[in-house]
Amino acid sequence: TIVEDLKELRKFVVEENIPLLAKVTRLTYEHIGEHEDFHIAIPDDEPLELDEDSEETEVIETEEVKGQESLEYMLSLMAEHDNKLNEMELREYVKALKEHAGEDY
Repeated sequence: TIVEDLKELRKFVVEENIPLLAKVTRLTYEHIGEHEDFHIAIPDDEPLELDEDSEETEVIETEEVKGQESLEYMLSLMAEHDNKLNEMELREYVKALKEHAGEDY
């Protein structure tokens, strides 16, 4: 199962001393084990910024991508975790996983 595979993967990343991957892997298999699915959305590409002429930010509704597609995206980020953008997005996954579990970040 995916949970067992992630537990095995975590052993390797711990041996390789990659704390971010160890954390995201553990939180992911705990999340999937508890919910039997992956309920974490793909992080937003860019933060919303204020328009020069506007005091408020217009909220643009975007469809949240969750489940298998989000999980596959997260795993692709892990494959190239030393890329700074990928690292930032992995940290967003950690934050979202902790928030979903009710843990403080």
